[in-house]
Amino acid sequence: MAAAAAPGAPVAGYVTVWEFRVHSDRREEFERHYGPEGSWVGLFRQAAGYLGTELLHDRSDPLRYLTIDRWTGPDAYRAFRTEFARPYAILDAACEGLTTHETALGEYGLDPAP
Repeated sequence: MAAAAAPGAPVAGYVTVWEFRVHSDRREEFERHYGPEGSWVGLFRQAAGYLGTELLHDRSDPLRYLTIDRWTGPDAYRAFRTEFARPYAILDAACEGLTTHETALGEYGLDPAP
């Protein structure tokens, strides 16, 4: 499940990437929360500078997923984490039982095209 950027849409200057290992019997629920119309996207959309989320499903490992959250820049992401710290923590706790493991793979800046 991946969402492509619409033509003319702002290009992300910053992304956060997470890896998740999901309980085999909770995959559908995980996809509902972390997918392009899920709970996390609903929270992110409240913040200025949020551009979209992609949920990637590993073809060789059905329990492994990546999320890529796109932001206009690091300042927008940091402002979101500060302003929405409490609802973020509440949603994170509510989704905790869906996974066996989660890892922040990093925060990446996108270099402008030459």
